[in-house]
Amino acid sequence: MSAQPAEIDATLAALADPHRRRAVDILARGPRPAGELARELGLSAPTMSRHLRALREGGLVEESHPDFDARVRIYALRLQPMVHLLRWLEESERLWSEQLTAFKAHVERAP
Repeated sequence: MSAQPAEIDATLAALADPHRRRAVDILARGPRPAGELARELGLSAPTMSRHLRALREGGLVEESHPDFDARVRIYALRLQPMVHLLRWLEESERLWSEQLTAFKAHVERAP
């Protein structure tokens, strides 16, 4: 099943910020508490919270709470939006490749 354009838009919007892309890179290595992400990125807790909200709204991360402390928020990467983005990019590349091949053939046929 392919993603809707709005889902791709939300993913791209969430990835538009370099801090959020770095957070995604860190989360690709495994789930992290919000505070640890903030320290690794050198951001204040409120700033990190805003970035995590944008990633959550973009569908890229999910939040959970450990049983021992509901105040702690653990963030994990959701792979599905990235899979949809990759498929969209592959399709775009295929379309552009076809267009460029057709253009090349046209130019080579011209006298």
